[in-house]
Amino acid sequence: MTDGRDRLTRGEITKDALQAGAEAAAQTVGEVATIVTRAVGDVAAAVGGLATEIFEIRDSSRRALADQVEELGDDEAPPASLEAQPEA
Repeated sequence: MTDGRDRLTRGEITKDALQAGAEAAAQTVGEVATIVTRAVGDVAAAVGGLATEIFEIRDSSRRALADQVEELGDDEAPPASLEAQPEA
């Protein structure tokens, strides 16, 4: 007579343990990949924002120098190294 419980073989228990371990590892890898992907996107957005700010600062500086040259005239203009350079 049996006690009503299923008997699992050692092989079935090992297979179930390996399967559970593989599923847990796959889940963790997926979570880490999501975190890394989001982080890379955030870094790219931050660097892009910095680049935009730098371009805006550069353009503002060029406009300010051009305005100063107009106000002062050529005799009192800033050195050529400070003058607005054409866009490349």
